Amino acid sequence: MAAHPHDELVAHLCRTSPLRPGEAARVIADVLAYFGEPVEEFVRRRHGELRARGLTNDQIFERIAAELPSRRVAPPELSLRQLRRIVYG
Repeated sequence: MAAHPHDELVAHLCRTSPLRPGEAARVIADVLAYFGEPVEEFVRRRHGELRARGLTNDQIFERIAAELPSRRVAPPELSLRQLRRIVYG
């Protein structure tokens, strides 16, 4: 079996949870992909999700602006106008 790039984390998850190595590796890959999403894709995806919940654009862009700093690699602070431009061009 090929070594996983995060062998130590896989081993840790297997020790501390009921996950098997293959499951742990998939969880790690999913989490890294989620947090590795480029800013523009994240903004568009979240806008669509929040719009589907019935939030207004003002509510949506305020929420996205508050969520961005918690991303894996926090992007520069974006104004509400910049967020709108990402979604609407």
